[in-house]
Amino acid sequence: MFTGIVMAVGRVLEAAPSAGGVKLSIDAGGLPLDDVIIGDSIAVNGACLTVISRTDRAFEVDVSRETLACVAGFEASAPVNLEKALRLSDRLGGHLVSGHVDGIGTVERVAPLDDNRLLEISVPDALARYVARKGSVAVNGVSLTVNEVRGSSFTVNLIPHTITNTNLETLVAGSRVNIEIDLVARYVERIHSASQAVDPPNKR
Repeated sequence: MFTGIVMAVGRVLEAAPSAGGVKLSIDAGGLPLDDVIIGDSIAVNGACLTVISRTDRAFEVDVSRETLACVAGFEASAPVNLEKALRLSDRLGGHLVSGHVDGIGTVERVAPLDDNRLLEISVPDALARYVARKGSVAVNGVSLTVNEVRGSSFTVNLIPHTITNTNLETLVAGSRVNIEIDLVARYVERIHSASQAVDPPNKR
């Protein structure tokens, strides 16, 4: 589990094909690895991945074909947002993020807004139903608040700190981003679907 508060921006050093998908070697940037052990989880651009080896400044993870089918931004030399898994004693500065990317969105518009930056992102219709105004969404693993929703697109506001400390700074129109919908929305939909599937009692 994660919070969507990026700890550092790293870089993909190598993306090597493997039998099950791809093995990534990642420069951790400013992310300290001294407390990371083999088997720990690190969110890479919002995807929860398991550390299989590490040095003082880099680590390796395996990415399955299933994960590759629903994520973007794992190409060699790509900057990636990094976050260690949440500890029970940590502050929850963003929102609860599982690290299970739901799909890929496309940046439709990037516009300056004083010293902030406005992003408009379109998502597949299957995900758009879960995005609500003032709700939470994770974009490349970054916890953001939705400003507006219009059909299958929504807008978010990036403050200067987010622009400077995440790879969202590099986004332009046409960029692909990893999207994780809010956990609460996911479970509400599941409960609603289950209740609709229950046969109504016989009328007497």
